[in-house]
Amino acid sequence: MNTPTHDFVTVEMRGLKAALVARAQAQRVSVSELVRGAVARDLGLSTEGEPRIWEMPHPAGHIAGVKLSIRMSAQEASQLAAGARAAGLSRGAYLAGLVANVPVLSAGGSRAEHIAELRVSSAELATLSRNIHRLTVLLRQANIEPARAYREMLDTLASDVRGHLKLAARTLANLQPSNRSAGSTTSHTK
Repeated sequence: MNTPTHDFVTVEMRGLKAALVARAQAQRVSVSELVRGAVARDLGLSTEGEPRIWEMPHPAGHIAGVKLSIRMSAQEASQLAAGARAAGLSRGAYLAGLVANVPVLSAGGSRAEHIAELRVSSAELATLSRNIHRLTVLLRQANIEPARAYREMLDTLASDVRGHLKLAARTLANLQPSNRSAGSTTSHTK
């Protein structure tokens, strides 16, 4: 029988085991995977090619994870690993997201792109907020001529804010599991 060799280390956790197990469950990875990542980061070793661990939302009442073994073809396993890497998730969290019908994962989209798009829109909204503050200061000072430069911004203010809110709502909906119970269906607009 040809068995692979593993590098094992036994560590006295000194009261940290419960927190370690809880973090691994929250991130939907094995304790070993979490520890390997922490040790690699501490040693300054590259974890390139390893999926980044992002916490997926858990359904209410989520207790502990269950280890699941599944058979797949090599190509299917490769697709699963590639999809998880692209989504920035562990394979378990990615698979759980697919099962939960998280729209961005089900549609093959990029979670990182959705979040980046929301960040850009939020930054634009922050700039808009600073401009409104500056306009308010100018108007309080009765400084009308410099305030006129903000006229165009005021003309599009309502549609800019509505556009950001629509983008935020769509992005957040695409990142959350669809709640499909026996008696209800949920539709998502894109």
